[in-house]
Amino acid sequence: MRIYRKIIAAALVCLMAGASVNAQASSFWERLFGKDTYTQTQHPIVLIHGMFGFDDVLGVDYFYKVAEELSRSGAEVYTLQVSALNSTEIRGEQAARQIEDIIAASGAERVNIIGHSHGGPTARYVASVYPQMVASVSSVAGVNWGTPVADLYIESVQDSDAGPFVKAIGEAFATMISWASGGSELPQDLDASVHDLSTDGSIAFNALYPEGMPSEYCGQGQEVGSNGVHYYSWSGTGIYTNVFDPFDYLVLATSSAFDEPNDGLVAACSAHLGRVLRTDYNQNHFDEVNQALGLTAWSGTDPLTVYRQQANRLKNAGL
Repeated sequence: MRIYRKIIAAALVCLMAGASVNAQASSFWERLFGKDTYTQTQHPIVLIHGMFGFDDVLGVDYFYKVAEELSRSGAEVYTLQVSALNSTEIRGEQAARQIEDIIAASGAERVNIIGHSHGGPTARYVASVYPQMVASVSSVAGVNWGTPVADLYIESVQDSDAGPFVKAIGEAFATMISWASGGSELPQDLDASVHDLSTDGSIAFNALYPEGMPSEYCGQGQEVGSNGVHYYSWSGTGIYTNVFDPFDYLVLATSSAFDEPNDGLVAACSAHLGRVLRTDYNQNHFDEVNQALGLTAWSGTDPLTVYRQQANRLKNAGL
């Protein structure tokens, strides 16, 4: 028994010594090259998920490893939980309340929002209605001009006999996701979500909240909107990028709804907002948030690198 205690004690001493050496080494490199502040923006970064999204479920982030990667180089990052299915306005109000809490707790004046998919219009709503809280909006494959996937659902499913059944299943699934990520009381509404992601719904939304939007489809918007908020966007046109990623087979099916370059769920041109950084990354709709579990394309830009570059861009812009 004494031998085991000695072994355990020796192991603990080794671990403590290793931690001390690592800390000293880290301190040495920081003194030599300076602390890594590549992503240290002036204002906190807030991440907003898309349809059927979440902040994290069982320790798995929707923006997989993004917050961790940005924080590593100095960013202060928060991930929001809004309704997985609902209208852009309702999701936007939910996000705004959480951002108010973040500002109050952190002492920050404003935040930089990064929204993926339906999170793009959600971020735009917050910036339009509460511009005093928002320094910038970065839209990642944002559904800014609608998606034919939503149009096809409305035409072929929503008003069919199967519509009520699909709606019930979809909302039950969204409730389960929300519950697993700690947002069990958030309301879910599949029809409202799909409407706002459709072409007609998006155009109507743009008329009410035009900041950052290009004047024509596939155009460039203003980098700084009339509300003083900076707008950026990027997306991908990859579809089948990793044979081991189950999401690739989903976007292979949904990509058939498009007749233009797309990421499987959103057209590259529909993603345009403000300063368009790039729309041809070898990434599909799930790769853009480093899913599933980092199983992204073996060639092309790592999604985490794209987020790091954008955070550095915001930093250099004083945001």
